[in-house]
Amino acid sequence: MTRSILIAIDGPAASGKGTLARRLADYFHLPHLDTGLTYRAVAHALISHGLPLDNVSAAETAARQVDLSRLDKHALSAHAVGDAASRVAVFPSVRKILVDKQRAFAATPPGAVLDGRDIGTVVCPDADVKLYVTASAAVRAGRRLRDIESRGGTADFGEILADIERRDARDTGRADSPLRPAADAHLLDTSEMSIETAFLAAKALIDEALATGNTA
Repeated sequence: MTRSILIAIDGPAASGKGTLARRLADYFHLPHLDTGLTYRAVAHALISHGLPLDNVSAAETAARQVDLSRLDKHALSAHAVGDAASRVAVFPSVRKILVDKQRAFAATPPGAVLDGRDIGTVVCPDADVKLYVTASAAVRAGRRLRDIESRGGTADFGEILADIERRDARDTGRADSPLRPAADAHLLDTSEMSIETAFLAAKALIDEALATGNTA
């Protein structure tokens, strides 16, 4: 690929957007940033230092110290960190610090794939291709349960579903940068899609943008 292209992928928790983003980044040889990890890194720092999640000043300090090149997905994947991340993500000052870092990442040639909650609406509103990946809450809860079980863990489906619904409400109801599809985003409902089907659908949209020259 010779032209620069910026791909924005948004969607709720466990919708499959992260897996899709990684597949697309690999295929198009682009750097990938899971912006959710930046918020998880802030939450992880607060938890590690025994600080309350509503300590805005401490969260701001942690956000400034986030290094995008050193985000440890394994260390940040704990359920407690994910829930805490959605709580610190409501602070506008924390979001501004992290969004500035995310935009700098996106602006570096030859383009990038970013996934999160507000990429197409706030972080990269001029992205060449915007995707909004979603699935029913029950399907997403089932995926999360299977993922936990595949790693040798145990969990209750009802509790996972309730947690996803709480996170959805928090993400869509926050005053600053709420989760919602961009007006020009392509909707991909993966409730009955395999990752391969979702990948092929997304790839077709990106190929079209490249073919028509609607890229940077």
